[in-house]
Formats: sequence, structure tokens, C-alpha cells
Amino acid sequence: MTKSTITFSRKDSAKFFKTLNSRVNNYFKENKIKRSGNWKLWMKTIVMFSIFLVPYFLILTIDMPGWLQILFTVVMGIGMAGVGMNVMHDGNHGSFSNKSWVNNIMGGSIYILAGNVYNWKVQHNVLHHTYTNIHGHDEDLDAGRVLRFSKHTEWKRHHKFQHIYSVLLYGLLTINWAITTDFLQMKRYMKRKLSYGKFPNPFLNWSTLVISKVIYLSLWIVLPMLILDVAWYKILFGFFIMHYTAGLILSIVFQLAHVMDEAEMPMPETDGTMKNTWAIHQLKTTVNFSPKNRLINWFTGGLNHQVEHHIFPNISHIHYGKIAEIVKKTAKEFNLPYNEFETTRKAIIAHFKYLKEMGVKPVLQAQ
Repeated sequence: MTKSTITFSRKDSAKFFKTLNSRVNNYFKENKIKRSGNWKLWMKTIVMFSIFLVPYFLILTIDMPGWLQILFTVVMGIGMAGVGMNVMHDGNHGSFSNKSWVNNIMGGSIYILAGNVYNWKVQHNVLHHTYTNIHGHDEDLDAGRVLRFSKHTEWKRHHKFQHIYSVLLYGLLTINWAITTDFLQMKRYMKRKLSYGKFPNPFLNWSTLVISKVIYLSLWIVLPMLILDVAWYKILFGFFIMHYTAGLILSIVFQLAHVMDEAEMPMPETDGTMKNTWAIHQLKTTVNFSPKNRLINWFTGGLNHQVEHHIFPNISHIHYGKIAEIVKKTAKEFNLPYNEFETTRKAIIAHFKYLKEMGVKPVLQAQ
């Protein structure tokens, strides 16, 4: 039986992270720039919120045909994903600004994306960033019995088709936040006494969750029902389309970073120790894609530079393009892997190929 507490090796005789950290610090010092976001991030924030919210207000205030309303809900889903990747993500990592109150506001944008700050910080900042790709600890690998992301997950007969049906399920990510996931996560995390920083007051934490959900559903479902002369099921359909679009984008971006053959999924020894140091573990369990594509870099909030993000989560994604050059060069010097796909298309193909491999019955894989 494995130990529940994970500890990473402290043996790095070559001093990889010490060297890399020094070089990255020198980059900011020599260029006299802050590690947080800059005016480019503020401009992007305005654009992302506009893509997300302007179509919503137009639907509520202008008489338009049904097909245009549906098109606008798709645009809203794109903006929703954009806000999540560019604004909320940096805010909750404390990298949007060097002012904590600004980070709190930007991180709080998750409430209009159907999420919850406490749950997100525990799942993402604590579990995912600390125990990346470690089965049983990184919840991003846990898809229940529906999908098999790791060879350490029990195989089920239906997994042989997961490379086909998985993409249909990916779109349900954020709507699950809105309806069930947040409640189940909070119950689990509060029971385990998990937190990112000071452990919250249970009553206030649950109250925040319930009140935020009531406000969220009121704004996105009840208000349109009161204002628009449209059948209730059409409003629910538009709500679903918005979420499905956002969920599909977010899920695919997340999966390309870790659920790949190139990303290792190591298990700890029986005493809970990992073979590598934390920084080297991040290199081996993370994958970049489309590093030179300006549109992908801009829209995904640098989440295509997952290697850099995982080693330096407190640096704004605005800087990842430059940081990547330093990380890649240093990894090569220390003979360490730097996993990267030149294009998004190649990364997507590799991801679904990996899902197909994980869908093969383990006995057959061993033959």
C-alpha cells in the first residue's frame, strides 16, 4: 500500500532548478520588468470580457432571429474560455498583478464562469501543480469510470471507444461546475482540510458557494426568461451551447498539456517518495504545443506553454514566450526532456492516439 503523502526528491546534483531560476530572475532584472502582467494583459482582459459579455447584452436588448442568438451563445462560449484562460487563471495564481486585491478581483471572475475560487485553487494550485500527473493525487487525471487517462486507472470495456466519444464529453466541463462538481469538490476538500493558504471558515465557504450559484443561475437563466419572449427550453439550450463551447475549448487545451504519451505519469515508491525533484518532475509530466503560433499564444493565455507555467506558476503568461527560450536552453544543457509539439493539430492527433492506446485492454497491451 502506498503512502498518502508525496515527497519529491531533493537530490539534484546538477542543480537544474537553481540554474534555471537564476537565469529567469536575471531576465526580469536585466530588462527591468515585473513578473506580473502588463498593459498587454489589461488590453486582453477587456477584449476577452467583451467577447464574453457583449453578445449576452445584445441578446437581452435587441430583437434578433433565433439562429443569430445561437451564434452569439457560441461566441459567448469562446469568450468564456478566453476569460478563464487569460484572466481568471493568472488572477488565481497571483500573477495578474503585483497587487493582491487586483488578483483577487480577476481570480474572482471564475464566479461568472460558474466556478468557485476555493475549489479551483485547491484542485489546480494545490493538487494539480504539486502532484502533476500522479495517479490518485492529481484530480485532473480522474475521469471516474468514463475515461481512462492513465495506465494506472482500471480498464473498462467501454474505454476501447474513448478516443471517439471523449470529445463529446469534454464540452461538459464547465456546465458540470455549475451544477454538481463544485458541491462535490467542496464537500471532499473541506473534509480533507485542504486549502490554498488559510483554511476557510466552513459556514462562510459553503454560504459563498450557494449564494454565488443562485446569483449565477439568476443572471444566466432566470433573467433571460424574464426579459426575452422566448420559450424556456430555448434559453436552456442557449445556456448549454455557451457552456459546451467553453468546456470543449478548455478541456482540449488542458488535455494537450498532460494527457499525452510524451507526458510521464510516474507513481511514488511505497514510502511516498518520487524519483525526481519537483522541477524535473514538471518537465517530464508536461507538454507544450504551438509555441510559435501567435493566435494560440494569445488566446490560450500561454497555456500552450505549460512547461513554463508549471515551473513558474507565479509568473504571468504574458512572459512565457521569452521565458520558454531560457527553459528550453537550460533543459537541453542538463540533458533533460522538453516536450513540445510544433502545431496544435499534431498535439490533438497525439492526444487522441494516446486515448486509443489507453483504451486497449491492458492484457493485450502487454502482448
